[in-house]
Amino acid sequence: MFHALVHGLVPGAPPVDVTYADVDVTNTAAEKGAYDLVKVSYAALPWLLDQYELLPCGGALGRGCGPLVLTRDARTDLSGATVAIPGERTTAYLLMRQWAEAQPPRRVEVVPFHEIMPGVAAGRYDAGLVIHEARFTYQRYGLTALADLGEWWEAETGLPIPLGAILARRGAVDPAAAAEWIRASVRHAWAHPDASRDYVLAHAQEMEPDVVDQHIALYVNEFTEELGSEGHKAVDALLRSPAL
Repeated sequence: MFHALVHGLVPGAPPVDVTYADVDVTNTAAEKGAYDLVKVSYAALPWLLDQYELLPCGGALGRGCGPLVLTRDARTDLSGATVAIPGERTTAYLLMRQWAEAQPPRRVEVVPFHEIMPGVAAGRYDAGLVIHEARFTYQRYGLTALADLGEWWEAETGLPIPLGAILARRGAVDPAAAAEWIRASVRHAWAHPDASRDYVLAHAQEMEPDVVDQHIALYVNEFTEELGSEGHKAVDALLRSPAL
């Protein structure tokens, strides 16, 4: 999505200085106004919209792409469990709280994303809440999907699931211009799918090209270019969650 923008291939866009960080880090940094453009969890928006404006493109929203609750045993719910999560203000954790309302875990622990599946496999946690490319690789760790929270959300709402949002800091970036830079970058990626491969692989959590290709095909979709009315309905539904 951002290869062309980062590499100066979007006409009229300014140079950008990029920081790569775990989603829990960007959610927290955005609350401090650390970045002019930032990717965060949709569930973090209530704490951020006083400083930032939501852009209608560039984020992660779709169907069949939700977070998974993983275990290594045959448990049927999270009652009494210790669960590793990627962040307290992530969409994943918000959905897990809603889904597990009747059988809440005993304890949750915020863990860097790349440490969750190894931690569950090693027995440090009873369950783990994972996102993104983990849905393609969790079987390698001997883990089982207790719940697909995307499927649960879609069954409950009929809407796509809003995961990651792109925000522009008020007074620092023209949001309309920023949206056009990002759309142009996404369109460049679609027009030149091989151009960004080395850049993507350099920053991927899972390095196998087939996993990367599956990840991109699932998460870079029509909502990436434009949220549209259905995307905005999904965001509104998430932000009305009683668990927020």
